[in-house]
Amino acid sequence: MHELAVTQNILNICQRHATQENASQVTDVYLVIGDLSSIIDDSVQFYWDFITKDTICEHSLLHFERIAAKAKCLSCENEFALKQLMPCPQCHSARFKIITGEEFYVDSIKINKNGENHVQ
Repeated sequence: MHELAVTQNILNICQRHATQENASQVTDVYLVIGDLSSIIDDSVQFYWDFITKDTICEHSLLHFERIAAKAKCLSCENEFALKQLMPCPQCHSARFKIITGEEFYVDSIKINKNGENHVQ
């Protein structure tokens, strides 16, 4: 259910930027989501379709870019894909830090302004 609050924050960001740019409509929203975030694309889409009614973002399309989880071993500095909690495949150390996969942000929005498309 936390996707509703997350989706409301996305809408707030889009509306704020669109208003600052005197946009007539937001047409596309580009999101970056790490695989380790607990965000479910379908839930965000469901709430988006519901909460954007009668807003500048109504009928806008959401685009989801997923970022794979990667870790860096703190022992041998090997970087590896993190598919589950696992030791470093090179040296088998359990000491690592996550370097990608926790992202979640609005990368850009596309707006209509004076009949022209603009990317923000």
